[in-house]
Amino acid sequence: MNHPRPKARLSRALGIPLTRKCVRYFERRPYPPGVHGRSRRTTSDYQVRLLEKQRLRHQYNVSEAQLRRLFDEAARGAGKTGETLVALLERRLDAVVLRAGLARSIYQARQLVAHGHITVDGRKVDRPSYRLRPGQVIGVRERSRALPPFQLAAAGAHVDEQPRPYLSAQPGELRATLVREPARHEVPVMCDEQLVVEFYSR
Repeated sequence: MNHPRPKARLSRALGIPLTRKCVRYFERRPYPPGVHGRSRRTTSDYQVRLLEKQRLRHQYNVSEAQLRRLFDEAARGAGKTGETLVALLERRLDAVVLRAGLARSIYQARQLVAHGHITVDGRKVDRPSYRLRPGQVIGVRERSRALPPFQLAAAGAHVDEQPRPYLSAQPGELRATLVREPARHEVPVMCDEQLVVEFYSR
């Protein structure tokens, strides 16, 4: 999903850096964009919950309709709705591509999947929203391995400092396996998912 808004400006509006490149812009101006950015104050409960929902949505680069559908599914399932929602988002193919170190951002991960460079269990899948099941293996198509983005990934340029225990990743081989369902405390998402639940339950 393409957001026309510049990522640095969007990061400042949400209060979190959305990409590694945005970190230095966000640190330089850690307040909302606009003339009144420094003087804005989030006051109402609605604003607080809306901001958390937007943070979660933009960290996974999903549309409002997609997030709403996933929330409804999480609400029907067992366990805590917020934690289930994050787990469902984390099992999206583009999210797993990012966590496996095959892309530098969720935006690049989505593009790589949509352009048909990624395989699941050896078969090409071009839907970023494809939901992986434990045991499934993602990889890069043979014809795509020589492309510069994957050469960088194979060299370990995008490897996360903290490995995700629910993933078995081999960046050098451009492949990864979803070992099990991700637990909320293992997912590097900056969001209070309970506020998202409250937003949709109002």
